[in-house]
Amino acid sequence: MRNISDTIARLSAIRGRPVGSGQSKDDHLSDMTGFGSNPGALRARLYLPKNLARQAALVVVLHGCTQTAAGYDHGSGWSELAAEQGFAVLFPEQQRANNANLCFNWFVPGDISRDSGEAASIRQMIEAAVVTHGLDRKRIFITGLSAGGAMAAAMLAAYPEVFAGGAIIAGLAYGSASTIPEAFDRMRGHGGPSKTELQRLLRAASSHKGPWPRISVWQGSADTTVVPANADAVLAQWQSVHGVGERPTRTEKVDGQTRKVWSDSNGRDVLETYTIAGMGHGTPLKTSGDDGLGGAGPFMLDVGISSTRHIAHFWELTEPKVRRKANAETASGAALQPFAPKEKPRAVRVDPTPEPANARGTAGRITKVIEDALRAAGLMR
Repeated sequence: MRNISDTIARLSAIRGRPVGSGQSKDDHLSDMTGFGSNPGALRARLYLPKNLARQAALVVVLHGCTQTAAGYDHGSGWSELAAEQGFAVLFPEQQRANNANLCFNWFVPGDISRDSGEAASIRQMIEAAVVTHGLDRKRIFITGLSAGGAMAAAMLAAYPEVFAGGAIIAGLAYGSASTIPEAFDRMRGHGGPSKTELQRLLRAASSHKGPWPRISVWQGSADTTVVPANADAVLAQWQSVHGVGERPTRTEKVDGQTRKVWSDSNGRDVLETYTIAGMGHGTPLKTSGDDGLGGAGPFMLDVGISSTRHIAHFWELTEPKVRRKANAETASGAALQPFAPKEKPRAVRVDPTPEPANARGTAGRITKVIEDALRAAGLMR
């Protein structure tokens, strides 16, 4: 039999939790509190680099099921890139009381509608971060993996005026499911709204008339958890509002992978898809070399292409600052208006990264990891 430490490590990996559960040395994030009424009961975590630029951009990053904000940040490398380029990163984090597997509730109507539930909580976090740190309303972006990708799609639909761009990695189209059975069916590619209905759902999610966020879609060709048909549905949902046809403007190879691009009538790239050959379910990474970012792990897949870097480039976050400023007036979010919350936001506090938990707390959490894993396997009530 394996020794107990190895067993704990394996059970922790299955559950997507850090061994010991003390504060991870890889956690570069701080807690942001007092950002609003928080109807979705989410945790807000924030990364502000020392070189935060004046009127810096903000990237909102949504983790996948079983993941934490810090774990996804460590894998994807978003805070690393933010430190290089001088922008802020906000990590909404799901709580187990809301979803036992730490999935954002992307299929629950009350959590994805404008000014409701988890969507409203994320919107409050964004506003608080923008106001408190003087961030640029014209350059707010959102991305996520799997359930986080589906929730990013929901945010882009519910609040299109907020975002200049979005990126959906192994995610699902907005409004494609409204119950748990439907969610599992859609993930497997069964059923779902027609292309016309998906486009109607997007337009009906808000009163927005445009301009619309530019969208990047990433999908592994061998993903059996969220099958590739979902990437097609996401693309189809956004083609209409951007006024582009089904055929891409151009197709090219990037780091050995297929990229398709759709440009609008002004020649601006507004939609792109990346299909990662042979990749399963997860975020595509390139962790080595001069342009390496993040670290491989469960659902964080080192396949030789950094989705983080390419998404940031598509959003023009990694261009020279002079060109970024010149392009600001033509960005998707150029017409953004200040958020008018129904209640006045309370003072926002950003707490320093907490110290590691004491030994007694660590032991208790290890026990809970084992018990949760046994319950998940049906071996304990």
